[in-house]
Amino acid sequence: MHAKLFEAALGITDPWRVGGVDFDAAKKVLTITVDFVAGSRFAVPGVAGAHPVHDTVSKRYRHLNFFQHECYLEVRVPRVRLPDGGTRQVEPDWAGKLAGFTLLFEALVMALCREMPFAAVARVVNLSWHRVSAICKRYVDLALDQADFSEVKRLAADETSRARGHDYITLVADADARRVLFVTEGRDAATIEAFAEDLKAHGGDPLAIESISIDMSPAFIKGVTAHLPNATITFDKFHVIAHASTAVDKMRRIEQRTDPALKGLRWKLLKDRDGLKPDARAELDAFVAQVATKRTARAWLYKEQLREILDRKQVNVVRAMLWQWTVNVMRSKVEPMKAVAKMIRKHLEGIVAWTRSRQTNGFLEAINGLFQAAKRKARGYASFSTIRAVVFLLAGKLDFGKLNQHAA
Repeated sequence: MHAKLFEAALGITDPWRVGGVDFDAAKKVLTITVDFVAGSRFAVPGVAGAHPVHDTVSKRYRHLNFFQHECYLEVRVPRVRLPDGGTRQVEPDWAGKLAGFTLLFEALVMALCREMPFAAVARVVNLSWHRVSAICKRYVDLALDQADFSEVKRLAADETSRARGHDYITLVADADARRVLFVTEGRDAATIEAFAEDLKAHGGDPLAIESISIDMSPAFIKGVTAHLPNATITFDKFHVIAHASTAVDKMRRIEQRTDPALKGLRWKLLKDRDGLKPDARAELDAFVAQVATKRTARAWLYKEQLREILDRKQVNVVRAMLWQWTVNVMRSKVEPMKAVAKMIRKHLEGIVAWTRSRQTNGFLEAINGLFQAAKRKARGYASFSTIRAVVFLLAGKLDFGKLNQHAA
């Protein structure tokens, strides 16, 4: 009776059957023996018909825990004799994508790894970190092999740090589906070239890419121009405003050396005015009113003017207003903001393109934030292969259901 019960619980169907159950209470381990009915014939992929058993091998699979007890399946796996005289091993329906696990167990690991560091998952399921990592990397690789990028038209690309210092990775994402398509080491023009090759390998066409949102990295610009030649480059509003905010803070630090009254104003100057509390907003307004004598106040006004210009939707108006803004800044004595004006002149058309496309890297920066949070939880990642797997688990929107119905 107990054999039928376990067959139902495990989803084991003919010709497979449960041959026995052994429970070790001291070790808290449940071992279920699985066999097949004598005389059974088995099909194998790529070869027509069902084939007789040649011999068997014993395999052990880790399954989901039964309550708090580890559960293993001891399976007599057949090798069948093929018409051409060769032999082929039959994989049971429940065998996972990595040797030694069932599909249900791997699905559990995948679900946990989306929420927890690999080390924490390893403790929960009582495996080594390396085995947990191997399951995730295997699923990511297999799902990526099946991924179709043929409909991708608009992209976003950005870099993020993989470790302290200047060690970076580049992420390229589908701007419409908001899913990461490609992760690679570095942040030079070669990263875009590598993406273009990967795009082709997944059914996409680099010539069909209509637009891409990037920062103002000369390397990215060079890579896009060479390898995605039909893509309109967009520098989104938020990158431009970020540069202007940096200039405001530089001006504050310079002026603060001779004017202690600027101490304590940093966050009020950098945050969105509408997001400030009433007392902080009043303090900011009182400071900005000193625009005639405070260069930091002038820098803040230039930043807000820039924000207002980039909120407009008329392309020609935005282009003319941006140029006039740079003229006004270059005539001022707000030195840090002049670097922003020069940057805008150099990349004017890419910034104006934001007016048409409204394409932004905001969602990709949010993904970067998720990755950085995961990295902190894990206390860093030693290898790029681990980083790649984590990024795709978090933001690849990969279809694991094609590989394992339980992991959909």
